[in-house]
Amino acid sequence: MFDAFPIWVLVVDYVLGAVMWTLIGRFGMGLFLPEDSSFFFMRFFVRATNPLLRLFAPVTPGFLVQPLVPLFVAWFFFMIRFYLMPWLLGYSVMGMLSFPLESEIAHSIARLIGTFVN
Repeated sequence: MFDAFPIWVLVVDYVLGAVMWTLIGRFGMGLFLPEDSSFFFMRFFVRATNPLLRLFAPVTPGFLVQPLVPLFVAWFFFMIRFYLMPWLLGYSVMGMLSFPLESEIAHSIARLIGTFVN
């Protein structure tokens, strides 16, 4: 399916996608749990994303409430994946390469559902 793309492009996109979804996961968990929760997944999200939040602190607006900061940083990764990656690879249409990770997951789910239906 993605054999038209060099492997390094897919690896970079998968890494950026994993980072983006981890930040979104931290935001989602932060709606229900405090940042210092002992719940395993929340501890993972906090430990995995704190270095990124510190890295993006200079561009994070001061008026932004703390629970929204991971979502704000995830937006940067979304923009890189949707606009910057295709532009750097020379595609004239923005979004041409966008989201191979999510596309692969969607195709896998569709195949799985198809096996249950048939």
